[in-house]
Amino acid sequence: MSDSAAVAVVGAGSWGTALALHVARLGRRVRLWARDPELARDIERTGENARYLPGIPLPGVEVTASWERALSAAGIVIVAVPSHGIEGVLAPMSPLIAPTADVVSATKGLEPRCGRPISRLLAAMVPGRSIAVLSGPSFAREVAMGQPAALVIAASDGSVARRLQRELTAPAFRLYTNRDVLGVELGGALKNVMALATGLCDGLGLGENARAALITRGLAEMVRLGVALGAQPTTFAGLAGLGDLVLTCTGSLAEAEGATPMIAEGVRTTASAIRLARGAAIPMPICEEVGAVLFDAKPVRQALEALLARDPRPEEEAGLLA
Repeated sequence: MSDSAAVAVVGAGSWGTALALHVARLGRRVRLWARDPELARDIERTGENARYLPGIPLPGVEVTASWERALSAAGIVIVAVPSHGIEGVLAPMSPLIAPTADVVSATKGLEPRCGRPISRLLAAMVPGRSIAVLSGPSFAREVAMGQPAALVIAASDGSVARRLQRELTAPAFRLYTNRDVLGVELGGALKNVMALATGLCDGLGLGENARAALITRGLAEMVRLGVALGAQPTTFAGLAGLGDLVLTCTGSLAEAEGATPMIAEGVRTTASAIRLARGAAIPMPICEEVGAVLFDAKPVRQALEALLARDPRPEEEAGLLA
């Protein structure tokens, strides 16, 4: 992308707004698209997104509710909308995305109807464009405040990942490249399920030991499913797997940022993960029990008891890479 090309960020929630501000700090022309025209007017009038990132000024960020204006001359299009809304948002936009544009998914979820990774959904909706995924441990508010973060930019074409790394990296926003797009996406999506499980565990007051065990065994489930679907196990030991999992399950900013979007994605992803795991004959007991609580009204304590009643196994047999 040339220095004069614009960056479009589709989605004016907390994450999209933080990414738009990051791009503005790089000296790029950036346009933030908001589905809600009233939100766009409010941001334009006040200079901040009071609905999703209150108290943070947005200098250099142009906001619009117009598809045409947002995508005009955009060399990079960053999609930061919830998984269930991508098709509805992008369908009318797709003809306006330049054939040479790089399309970056910043959505941490799976397509709800059949559990497709978002990168594959984007590839089908905007054929011919380069597709990449941005994921990793990143609270939107901290990124918006310019605090340090390290994330992954993944693309099956290594040259695309390296190009986006050059275009989007800053001293406080360090990007690592990865060609395992599926693993990066699954890490970002499945950690939301484990965050729900951790929240249930915390709600019962079971303590830090239980939380640590749940996070570790949750990671093992993520790896098992990822490997069965074709991802690389090492990806889950990196920023988009373990890094994001630890942040989401232990981070103190969860309430300050507003947990509702993560919870909503977690509920949708739980259903997708269970469907994918059963199709691949992969055991995911934590996901199954979270699903039973969410969809079958199973009491949380009964779900915990079911997990504790499982037959003990050698850790190397049920370990992270098994």
